[in-house]
Amino acid sequence: MAGYRVGYFVGSLSSTSINRILAKALIRLAPHDLAFTEIPIGDLPLYSQDYDDSYPPEATALKDAIAASDAVLFVTPEYNRSIPGALKNAIDWASRPWGQNSFDHIPAAVIGASIGQIGTAVAQQSLRAVLSFCNARQMTAPEAYIHFTPEVFAPDGEVLAEDTAAFLRDFMAEFRDYIERVLTVLPRSA
Repeated sequence: MAGYRVGYFVGSLSSTSINRILAKALIRLAPHDLAFTEIPIGDLPLYSQDYDDSYPPEATALKDAIAASDAVLFVTPEYNRSIPGALKNAIDWASRPWGQNSFDHIPAAVIGASIGQIGTAVAQQSLRAVLSFCNARQMTAPEAYIHFTPEVFAPDGEVLAEDTAAFLRDFMAEFRDYIERVLTVLPRSA
């Protein structure tokens, strides 16, 4: 297969999520050899170690989706200066049971949008700390803290400002190159 499979997480469960619009924009602007599949997180029960011997189907599907991906992209809002609980819950499910961490060595990128000027900077810092513990191979640059306005982003993910489109296109091109570099050194097992 030519190209790479990218599983992406939208940290917001809202049907009107601006981060879902950002995800659509990223997919539109990404290099053509990246194929995207959303990894849903909304139906996961709350993680408990009590499930480690018998994962529910939603959690098994989550782990299978990550295993089928060459890389993961996190598109997340900021809730109370951190990541949304649903996203943290999904990471907890995927990183367990002990010794079966789905994020081990996977190439990962983090981005987010908010209506505020700092564009999810604190949430991304929090997420990066969690992903570091999970041993994900994070793209650390370019950083992308997106200030969302309806004048720049159409609901279908079209980016109406060329400077923003160029920045996001470059971000996704860099992510594609990063995936290739990481997988050259740390190939994903089949």
